[in-house]
Amino acid sequence: MTPAARLSAAIELIETIDAQRVPAAKALKEWGTAHRFAGSGDRAAIAGLIWDVLRRRASSAWIMDADTPRARVLGMLKLERGMDADAIANLCHGERFAPEPLSAAERAALTSRTLDQAPPHIAGDYPEWLDPHLAKVFGDDRVAEATAMASRAPLDLRVNTLKSSRDKVLPRLSHLGTEPTPWSPIGLRIELGADARNPGIHAEEDFIKGAIEVQDEGSQLAALLSGAKPGEQVIDLCAGAGGKTLALAAMMQGKGRLIATDHDKRQLAPIYERLSRSGIHNADVRAPKGDADPLADIKASADLVLIDAPCTGTGTWRRNPDAKWRMRPGALEVRLKDQAEVLESRGCLGEAGRADRVCDLLSVAGRKRRADQGIRRAASGIFGGAAGADRQRAVGQGRGFRRRGIGVRRRLADDATAHGNGRVFCQCDAEGLTAQSTMKSVAPVLVDDRCAASPRSDT
Repeated sequence: MTPAARLSAAIELIETIDAQRVPAAKALKEWGTAHRFAGSGDRAAIAGLIWDVLRRRASSAWIMDADTPRARVLGMLKLERGMDADAIANLCHGERFAPEPLSAAERAALTSRTLDQAPPHIAGDYPEWLDPHLAKVFGDDRVAEATAMASRAPLDLRVNTLKSSRDKVLPRLSHLGTEPTPWSPIGLRIELGADARNPGIHAEEDFIKGAIEVQDEGSQLAALLSGAKPGEQVIDLCAGAGGKTLALAAMMQGKGRLIATDHDKRQLAPIYERLSRSGIHNADVRAPKGDADPLADIKASADLVLIDAPCTGTGTWRRNPDAKWRMRPGALEVRLKDQAEVLESRGCLGEAGRADRVCDLLSVAGRKRRADQGIRRAASGIFGGAAGADRQRAVGQGRGFRRRGIGVRRRLADDATAHGNGRVFCQCDAEGLTAQSTMKSVAPVLVDDRCAASPRSDT
């Protein structure tokens, strides 16, 4: 397919997504099935166009002064791909599967219109109803932060320190353009261009032998900040596919007891093969069976409870831009209730331990009510005594604690953090942490002895 034909296909797909209200991933899959002539490179390029249109949906329509599939695609080419009117016109010539030529109004819009006077939700590309929530979190920085969240996510990898080190793996993956992650001391990053195809990590020897796993840098940091140590009893309460479970196991150096569970046993399906490939033997996967509690035998004995609680998914916008436009008002209230219930119901698992929790960007706006509805009670159940009351107050007020030089600044600390024995820790969604191009608002700060919580031979 020619670049012009790919552009026509993208416009057609956006029309389908709008008309049928189907998820973009589903529309792309069905289009590929119906158009067998399109090669893998064509499908990757068209998918890149679709995701970029969804990333810049509002601002592209503003630039073109029209909210149609064609207008959003043309506006995206200017905003996201940096193409001028002449370059876009060269693709829109109307010949052999190419889009129709630019109209005078379209050329004028591409030449003259900017985002200078656009309202925040337009310039930042998010639904208008979210603006008050993001304003509470980021204030005047919300456009810059949302714009960073609209850029394409890189592919992040975590080095399994049970089998290798970053210094050893990095040169072996240099042919993929791999670089160290800026914050995680055990992470690697592959930047992906607009039309980039999947680099095929699953076929790499290091992946097959368990030396690396695909994991966003933010998720790596969530595990590191938990401070899990060898010999502890650790529970990954919402383990899902097991990404953080694997990271915790590496921190524990295979020593101690690691329990992974999830309320939906289907989410746990991939964890077994991943544990085996990573060489982890101290993990106990407990899938729920009927109404029985898979953690009934745990009576205030856990040293660490990691709770990756249900969230609105705002931290996944870079990887799944379709999600922000499919999100509806009321989602935050539902998730805040879910999060409070999870914290309260599992507060009894740890005696001197910690309850770690991952929440989304919007939840910080509701932290006061969340504290009233669950965090205070959970903190009291976990910590107990006068010290527990102090930590409980700190959680409600959003103050931060520090231990072993691991700190969290600004938004993370503001969203109820504590470090050390007996701590409650809330932070932003995994991908949200890596989404900030400037890292100025929610980036974790790992200082000189940042690796104290992560056993590595090269630190």
